Amino acid sequence: MADGEWIESYVPARLDRMPWSRWHWLIVVSLGATWILDGLEVTLAGSLGGILTRRETLDLSDTQVGASATFYLAGAVIGALLFGYGTDRLGRKRLFFITVAVYLVATGLTAFSWSFASYAFFRALTGAGIGGEYAAINSAIDELIPARVRGRVDLMINGSYWVGAALGSAATIVLLDPQRLPIWLGWRCAFGIGATLGLVVIFFRRWIPESPRWLMIHRQNAEAERIVEDVEHRFVSHPETLPAHDAPPTRIHTRTHTPWREIWKAIVHEHRQRSLLGFVLMLTQAFFYNAIFFTYALVLMRFYGVPEKNVGGYLLPFALGNVLGPLLLGHLFDTIGRKQMITATYGLAGVLLALTGCLFQAGMLTAETQTLAWTLIFFVASAAASSAYLTVSEIFPLEIRALAIAIFYAVGTLAGGVGAPVLFGWIIGTGSTTALFIGYLVGAALMIFGALTEAWIGVPAERRPLEHVAAPLSSREL
Repeated sequence: MADGEWIESYVPARLDRMPWSRWHWLIVVSLGATWILDGLEVTLAGSLGGILTRRETLDLSDTQVGASATFYLAGAVIGALLFGYGTDRLGRKRLFFITVAVYLVATGLTAFSWSFASYAFFRALTGAGIGGEYAAINSAIDELIPARVRGRVDLMINGSYWVGAALGSAATIVLLDPQRLPIWLGWRCAFGIGATLGLVVIFFRRWIPESPRWLMIHRQNAEAERIVEDVEHRFVSHPETLPAHDAPPTRIHTRTHTPWREIWKAIVHEHRQRSLLGFVLMLTQAFFYNAIFFTYALVLMRFYGVPEKNVGGYLLPFALGNVLGPLLLGHLFDTIGRKQMITATYGLAGVLLALTGCLFQAGMLTAETQTLAWTLIFFVASAAASSAYLTVSEIFPLEIRALAIAIFYAVGTLAGGVGAPVLFGWIIGTGSTTALFIGYLVGAALMIFGALTEAWIGVPAERRPLEHVAAPLSSREL
């Protein structure tokens, strides 16, 4: 860390006092589109798996189709860690342009794949862009959104993943219909959707400023003050007429970067308990989600005899529950409180899955009632999963926020994205209802464990400025 100077700034307090406006909606739409893109990508790849095994496409084997998903996940993990560190070092705006550009180019190139090797490489590159987006965007959103509504906005944005999933599912129904487009062309056009949306996102992001909080710490407080003043003038001619704030100034020692030894000390030692909380919340929700989402089609076909061509229709109510949960429950995380709502949603999701598992084991469900049960479960679980991302994005100091998000996103992706689908795929392959029932109980137990962990060491961050939830490392006396 290069030596700087001590400054006192009201930038955080002024950002938190701002009334909600069209400018905030611009942030939500242009930065929050990341989750829509991720949902779109995952759904497109899953829907195209069977098509890509045909000779007139890429002629992939089933093993290669599965391996391509692993490449995507590996890219997401590497991208999150690499771009997460870059976001803290180089700034939020610079990185959220780089990450969406990587995504746009990679998903566009995927449409021109000519072999398994090229397809796997482009999928890994696409994953790197999406993984980097998670770190850059979560940190930027939290630092620009007023504290009083930060919880509901974060949950709403994270829940939009399922809007992308629904879009991807609908798009494949049209583009993979041989009566509309030849098979060799339809799958390539499907990936073109992601590239097109990426261009739209870049267009909107031109109006999003650098995080004034990041500028304030990195020796650019004058620029931070100018950005905040410009935003204030969007609301009123005289900013002094805005609601008063009674927060004291944030006092920091400016710096150019944060050394690795300070990063390690903050995450592993000073905030050890918070790191444990983030690890548990991310891992348990990832396992819970991916165990069911990536195998629901197999369950419907194997245990309920649903034809393969009809499986896609069961995704829509599933996606609807996931979208509505954060949308309708999000405000409670700002009013009732983080600890209470995170504990309640994690615990209730686990109990509902256990009850559904009992009904499944007893043979009391049909394909329709099973889907209805999943819709209800994920109405609650979606809010819980989104709150995990909210938690890791607000409980660590500003200087390491993006990297902390990246680390826990990577842990969740590796544990839930790889382990759970493999385990449940094997269980379903046995055809044993008892084995699947036990698997569901494991997922339920993990969510209940997450609830207990939150009740024990959760952080009451609702309506509190980020600097009060976790003091900046640069605010310490040297």
